[in-house]
Amino acid sequence: MKLHEYQAKALFRGAGILVPEGLVASTVEDTVAAACKLDYPVAIKAQVHAGGRGKAGGIRVARTEAEAGEAARAILGMTLRTAQTGSRQFTVNKVLVEQGVAISRELYLSVLPDRTSGRIAIIASSEGGMNIEEVAATDPDKIIRIMVDPLLGVQPFHLRQAGFGLDLSGKILGDFTSLLAKLYRLVIDKDLLLAEINPLVITADERIMALDGKIEVDANALYRHPDLAKLHDPEEEDPLEAEAAKHNLNYINLDGNIGNMVNGAGLAMATMDLIKQAGAEPANFLDVGGGASAEMIENGFRIILSDPRVKAILINIFGGILRCDVLASGVVEAAEKVGLSVPVVIRMEGTNVEEGRKILADSGLNLITARDLNDAAIQISAIAARA
Repeated sequence: MKLHEYQAKALFRGAGILVPEGLVASTVEDTVAAACKLDYPVAIKAQVHAGGRGKAGGIRVARTEAEAGEAARAILGMTLRTAQTGSRQFTVNKVLVEQGVAISRELYLSVLPDRTSGRIAIIASSEGGMNIEEVAATDPDKIIRIMVDPLLGVQPFHLRQAGFGLDLSGKILGDFTSLLAKLYRLVIDKDLLLAEINPLVITADERIMALDGKIEVDANALYRHPDLAKLHDPEEEDPLEAEAAKHNLNYINLDGNIGNMVNGAGLAMATMDLIKQAGAEPANFLDVGGGASAEMIENGFRIILSDPRVKAILINIFGGILRCDVLASGVVEAAEKVGLSVPVVIRMEGTNVEEGRKILADSGLNLITARDLNDAAIQISAIAARA
């Protein structure tokens, strides 16, 4: 679960990490009032779950009341699309109005679990700011990576290694190591998948401050953090993903044209590979789970069909807990209710597979039953070629 910048900074502030003074506003009038209260100059920043807002016009500096009003009118209600949003666009419904800061130097800092090593990664760079992605791609030696054993926790030498790597010394080095220790503790205590500060700035009066903040919480751990669960903003979610969540479906919207429905995350990943090998692109990830009911199948089918980019659907089910006859009944019910406008290829094996195939055959609907996985790939390939 992603948080807005102002929410991330509230967590930073609670952890003892210095952040600029700021106020949240959702109207032009409130934005101007907040700017006047903070005193100029101020930064007016779009609050959406996306990075790269500055380059996309979502962050503006205002030095007068007139400029604050102009910035608020430009940002509030704008449709923001950045290099990190892909095909998605976000409508800006609120802004963070923040006190201006005199910057001496910009750094990058993040702490996150590294699944490959099973450790906590500290990532830092002396080249913070809007171009950090370019730095990582063109000058990777400027990216510092420090791996911490989570059973032992972060040690003083880890903190010093990061600080020395950023060429810090004296008071600033001490302030940095203190901040990094607090950020690491925040990641552990709050079950975060990411805590990023970009830029982490050294101010003209030699303070170290989080000028921006990005936090992602492990949704599987929210039962331990009801305070964080309350920060969820459904307006920032993909509409289809939000609808799927209501029905306990694991759905992720993608950019392709072949919808797919699978039971089991591993099988879903293999099915998406199959679609790509067939010359097409998956339109979604949808794992209905091993114990899916006919109602869940129907809801999943309806959500896939509501995506106008979908030109065909591949259903790939291994009938264990989810019997093939239950799947077939759910597909037939959904197809009859929603109406079929695209070809549907169904490959299923396992419990009650013959009963399931009979239900599909007797339905009178245009459903393509594949003999096996290879046949399903051939069918999808032909459909993809026509699409």
